[in-house]
Amino acid sequence: MSRFAPSRVALFCAAALLSGCDLAPAYAPGRFVLPDSYRGTGAFHVATPADAAPRGAWWTRFGDPLLDRLEVQALAANPTLAAIAEQYTQARDLAAEARSGLFPQFTAGATTSQSKRSQGRPFPGSSTGGSNIAALNQIQAAATWEPDFWGRIRNQTRVQKRLAQASAATLANARLGLQAELATDYIALRGLDTQIDVYRQSIAYYEKAVRITTLRLQGLIASGLDVARAQSQLSAAQALETDAIANRAVMLHAIAVLVGADPITFAIDGGAIDQLAVPVVPAELPSQLLQRRPDIADSERQMAAANAAIGISRAAFYPDISISALGGFQDTGFSLASLPNSIWTIGASAVLPLFEGGLRRAELQRGWSQYAQTRDQYRATILQAFREVQDGLALSLQLHTETRQQQQAVQAAEKAQQITLQLYTGGLTNYLDALVAQVTALTARIALVEVQTRQLQARVSLIAALGGGWDARDLPGEDAVLPFNPLALTGSDREPRPDGTGEPSAVR
Repeated sequence: MSRFAPSRVALFCAAALLSGCDLAPAYAPGRFVLPDSYRGTGAFHVATPADAAPRGAWWTRFGDPLLDRLEVQALAANPTLAAIAEQYTQARDLAAEARSGLFPQFTAGATTSQSKRSQGRPFPGSSTGGSNIAALNQIQAAATWEPDFWGRIRNQTRVQKRLAQASAATLANARLGLQAELATDYIALRGLDTQIDVYRQSIAYYEKAVRITTLRLQGLIASGLDVARAQSQLSAAQALETDAIANRAVMLHAIAVLVGADPITFAIDGGAIDQLAVPVVPAELPSQLLQRRPDIADSERQMAAANAAIGISRAAFYPDISISALGGFQDTGFSLASLPNSIWTIGASAVLPLFEGGLRRAELQRGWSQYAQTRDQYRATILQAFREVQDGLALSLQLHTETRQQQQAVQAAEKAQQITLQLYTGGLTNYLDALVAQVTALTARIALVEVQTRQLQARVSLIAALGGGWDARDLPGEDAVLPFNPLALTGSDREPRPDGTGEPSAVR
């Protein structure tokens, strides 16, 4: 036996070396030349470690307690977010399924049977005695293992792990999108509340104008045309108010769905756009944006998974090897546990496709193309991210200036409206001048509310474009996405969702 030891050692060493073979190409994320700072930031500046960059519950910067409560409720009750969380859970389980191929598979079984032969069977034999009834009892255990010589199973596991990481990034991006959409809709609701208040103030003013023109008509110092114009302006303002109320109802229903509430019973009291603070959002270095956006992390993990998939396609050119063993006991009675009644089988198999009409080459070529596709998508995601940041910075800056200019326009228009009505009451001008002043004042006030709404929504978009406080370190590692230890005998079959956020605990 000793003379066979060196050859066995050599065989095991060769197997160990082969099992470490990885046919996937070396992976490194693409590198991009990034600018030192954002362009056209104006009053904004690059954040430093001392700056309070948006982190965590960034919506609290708007200073509205109701918005804070709605955001928490949305994270806990939004069904779409919960469904995406289930997709992440499934992706983790797929990674565990792929990893199971690395381990030997063990099975055990037992059978018992009783059989009777027919007396009229063909070729019954020369013996006429004996029984036609026989029993068979058997217990056995089997083991199979596929040594991963070419790294196919390991690369399959890597693919699923990285896709699970991508799913975690998708979940984080969905959370950020939900938060931003809710904040945007809430700001729009407050803008409509303010518009309704402006219309009601204008309606009260126009009703006063109708009374003045009516009195002047009765005093024969004005024509019926003035009354008609005043009544027309009043009715138009009332119609605009009705339209704003309808738009508010639609926006309220949209918010109800986002927070997982029934639109029929959901309600939010009126408020004003001025109650919301305009948060300061310092922009971090452009290079840090790659670590702040979950959609970029999603694209990068998709690219990493496609890279590992190339190793799977390459492994198809090498033989598939499997080892199996079966052992047990078999007897016509119940004396199973005796050596003469033992059975066993040990074997190994290797299968190498010799000709498949170019199938393996086509699969490998498709794998390289899929990797190139994910690489291009990764670059496109980065470019889109920088575009969104630049849009947010430009809009925030320009809308800040536009708000100040529109406030000055409102002050001038309201002053002109007041003066012209006084002049008309005193008979020093015609009602057409007063009507133009009223239209100008109402238009300016509504425009101011719209600009204020857009300014706040632009801040939401900027915060979302900067990642909303998410960081690549929040992404679970490749091993962290695995839901359980295959050797553990205890533990839950389902990952809990802490804090009612609708997401697995591996994602923050």
